[in-house]
Amino acid sequence: AVEFVTPGVLVGRLLRDPELPGTAAVVLDEVHERGLETDLLLGMLLELRQLREDVALIAMSATLDAGSFAGLIEQSLGLPDVPIVDSRAVEHPLEVRWAPGRGHRLDERGVSREFLDHVARTAEQEHRLGLAQDPELDALVFLPGAGEVAHVAARLRESSRAEVLELHGRIPAAEQDRAVAGRGPEDGPRIVVSTALAESSLTVPGVRLVVDAGLSREPRRDAVRRMSGLVTVSASRASGRQRAGRAARTGPGTVVRCYDESTWAAMPERSVPEIRTADLTSAALVLACWGTPT
Repeated sequence: AVEFVTPGVLVGRLLRDPELPGTAAVVLDEVHERGLETDLLLGMLLELRQLREDVALIAMSATLDAGSFAGLIEQSLGLPDVPIVDSRAVEHPLEVRWAPGRGHRLDERGVSREFLDHVARTAEQEHRLGLAQDPELDALVFLPGAGEVAHVAARLRESSRAEVLELHGRIPAAEQDRAVAGRGPEDGPRIVVSTALAESSLTVPGVRLVVDAGLSREPRRDAVRRMSGLVTVSASRASGRQRAGRAARTGPGTVVRCYDESTWAAMPERSVPEIRTADLTSAALVLACWGTPT
């Protein structure tokens, strides 16, 4: 049997029964994202692997620095050579376009309404022009949060003749399934407006056009208030490549980035690991329960 669980569920399972009886292998996907719970899991599973050599540990990612990651595991386990399996996917042509707005992407309240309207106009125009070449073209628009998704989706419903669907963690599961499912025989063109939920490990059938705002919502700790919260920042270039790749998963595609090339060059190569920015109180408690308080 194969069981799919979130990192938090697996952390809890390890704390309840550290030997993971009945489990032959654990696969950690998208480890490049460096989420706090995933990093905790990696450390806990490496310690488990020292006691149970029969447990296979597999770390997966499309954008990982595999050599460095393998070296980390080799050092932890004292192994001379951790196997690296490189699976090359079919690469379809991807056209990159730049469509910067006139104003700033962020203001004192977060993502500026002017920029969100620019993203909506860009998505509508590019989708309309693309449909003239390919009547089956669907579009995927990336924004940092549910509020921005709702704003841009509302603007698109006013201007576009396509069906506009939202995709984020706050909508019901049935609506999420509708957004990621392919078109039915009676369905027309679609624009899916999404958070990073659709960034990795997900292929939305029919998508040949991606419109990317180039923003991400990441956890940060406020040292003054001693509280953690989500802040909007520039996405990493690794994230931008992941998003762009959604347009060329099953055929030639186009990504339109709603910023200029200088902004792209200034974006960090990879996202800051959550362990460096988040409140580590809960992580320290987990490690204390695990038996490795330091």
